[in-house]
Amino acid sequence: MLNCHTERSRSVVSASHNLEQNMKYIIYIFTFLFFAISVNAQESLEFKKLENAVLAGGTLLRVEAFPSENIKPRPVDVWLPENYTADKKYAVLYMHDGQNLFDATTTWNKQEWMVDEWATKLMNSGEVKDFIVVGVHNIPQIRWQDLYPEKAMNFMPTKVRDSLITIAKESNFNVNFKGDEYLSFLVDELKPVIDNQFSVLSDKENTFVAGSSMGGLMSMYAISEYPDVFGGAGCLSTHWPGAMPSPNNPHPVAIFDYMKKNLPEAGTHKLYFDYGNKTLDQYYPKYAPNVDEILKEKGYTDNDSKNLFFEGTNHSEQSWNQRLNQPLVFLLGK
Repeated sequence: MLNCHTERSRSVVSASHNLEQNMKYIIYIFTFLFFAISVNAQESLEFKKLENAVLAGGTLLRVEAFPSENIKPRPVDVWLPENYTADKKYAVLYMHDGQNLFDATTTWNKQEWMVDEWATKLMNSGEVKDFIVVGVHNIPQIRWQDLYPEKAMNFMPTKVRDSLITIAKESNFNVNFKGDEYLSFLVDELKPVIDNQFSVLSDKENTFVAGSSMGGLMSMYAISEYPDVFGGAGCLSTHWPGAMPSPNNPHPVAIFDYMKKNLPEAGTHKLYFDYGNKTLDQYYPKYAPNVDEILKEKGYTDNDSKNLFFEGTNHSEQSWNQRLNQPLVFLLGK
């Protein structure tokens, strides 16, 4: 009886082991198939030319709803310079708020960054290397959640963070932070497609990220979280208050503490910051010493970092397009 019982036990154990192995195999197959389908779907994405885009030069292409497992799908634009050719390789500049970059006739405020104007002019004059621009559109209702540097919240005292979240929820404000997912979209979903479909250099030295306001924060966050992917970041009118400017605001302290720990050390990256002093930019000058101090502590000099003040400039595309040559030359200069 003992032997029979032992044999039955062994059979049960063996069957259980086989079932476990089979389940692992099935999960593996489904994971592989899902990944393969996702990759094939992205590789088959077609960037269609925007025939009616009003541009100073180059060509604008768009995917209307770029698929993502990380963030809500949204349009993604790719601007190609004049005489773009597969016979040479181009650097890549990823930019946030893509709908505001190229064509003022389609923007909400009839302003634009004039990216195509500046890029065309600077490439033609030989001041910068040849590059393309990838513009990720924002979704206004969730822009803040997408672009806030998510891990900075961990640098707040727990009670302060919990209090802010409670107040936000009571005000029916969405606190579903997506900054990390937004970066996963950029790095793991969007960049492989750009590298595959366009004639570009995929190394860190030729991959840059830029934006303004919350997009400035996200650009700083991108190069901090993925220093092996992005070699430079352009952060215009960076929104150091993090949320609505207010007395005793805990966001800037948390953001700067995050930067002290995570901003890449000097030597292999370029960091560009700037700010004005009108409209929303009026809240930024007081934070300039904090930025300067962090850059100095990290070993940055004028050769690989900037934190520039533009007197009398406000928080708008009109201000950013007047000085866009500064970050472009600094980051992509020959």
